[in-house]
Amino acid sequence: MGDAEMIEVENVNTPGRTSRVNAAKYANMRAEFDQALPRSSPGLTQDQTREAVLPHLDETLFPDGKTSGWWAKTVQLDLEAKGLLTRERTKPLRWHWT
Repeated sequence: MGDAEMIEVENVNTPGRTSRVNAAKYANMRAEFDQALPRSSPGLTQDQTREAVLPHLDETLFPDGKTSGWWAKTVQLDLEAKGLLTRERTKPLRWHWT
């Protein structure tokens, strides 16, 4: 990623572990999560979330949607680890803002 600004993210599945990721891509995906995910149950599934954010992503950051699935999962896991998203006990899993 060269000179890109980086930020640390968490993963709800591995508490205490952080990773550094591209800050611009994270911020763009996070902004779309803010718009797409509901504030209460029922939330959106992983597939529904990806579909909802994809058309709104910055094309310079995500050309043709490339890597958007990975970034959606990264943001979801980070927000969940920070207690900002609630994982519903449904099948398939659904998420909404806490």
